[in-house]
Amino acid sequence: CCSCHPQLDCVKQTVNSHGVKGLYRGLSSLVYGSIPKAAVRFGMFEFLSNKMRDEAGKLDSKRGFLCGLGAGVAEAVFVVCPMETVKVKFIHDQTSANPKYRGFFHGVREIIRTQGLKGTYQGLTATVLKQGSNQAIRFYVMTVLRNWYKGDDPNKAINPMVTGAFGAFAGAASVFGNTPLDVIKTRMQGLEAHKYKSTLDCAVKIMKHEGPKAFYKGTVPRLGRVCLDVAIVFIIYEEVVKVLNMVWKTD
Repeated sequence: CCSCHPQLDCVKQTVNSHGVKGLYRGLSSLVYGSIPKAAVRFGMFEFLSNKMRDEAGKLDSKRGFLCGLGAGVAEAVFVVCPMETVKVKFIHDQTSANPKYRGFFHGVREIIRTQGLKGTYQGLTATVLKQGSNQAIRFYVMTVLRNWYKGDDPNKAINPMVTGAFGAFAGAASVFGNTPLDVIKTRMQGLEAHKYKSTLDCAVKIMKHEGPKAFYKGTVPRLGRVCLDVAIVFIIYEEVVKVLNMVWKTD
């Protein structure tokens, strides 16, 4: 029943109040940010990993972790922080009693007009920590699983379904590993971010007033979304790299 599963109750109440389209609030900002985010993430990972592979072209797990960390930090600074700040503000505004933003672009203009460019960079420290650890965990797990699967044959092909399974596992690992940072990041980017002096202050206040369980709010729904998301993204990434290797020999 919905009372036993808060996430189901949340879905039910959202649909009852705003219709099915209410489940897609903030979709435009998410779509606008997904393409550049993926481009920066995988572009930086490819750049770093190509520099750190050994003579045989193999990337060990430690270097995979570092490359993932670099990719996460890059996407946080150049794409995720401004896009996530706008997305969170937009969703909070649209669910308020008197929404101020008529649409995504109007929302961006209003945020910059009233708060300046720094208004789109709230919670940068939390975002860097979250995205850096997020991608470090995912790429570390993927590197470990890829190396295990290929064994002594670095040229062994990996079936897309296997890649998807590995990606889902990596996504699950990242959810359990950095959900607390995601909670802090969201608080730091919301309309009530002024309540917190810094990322550390936000973490301390959440612990003091809400307890440790608050750091894992939304874990179950996030787990389902992230596992599927990461699985699909890694499948697309691997297949695109295969095509690029045939055309430009990038590896």
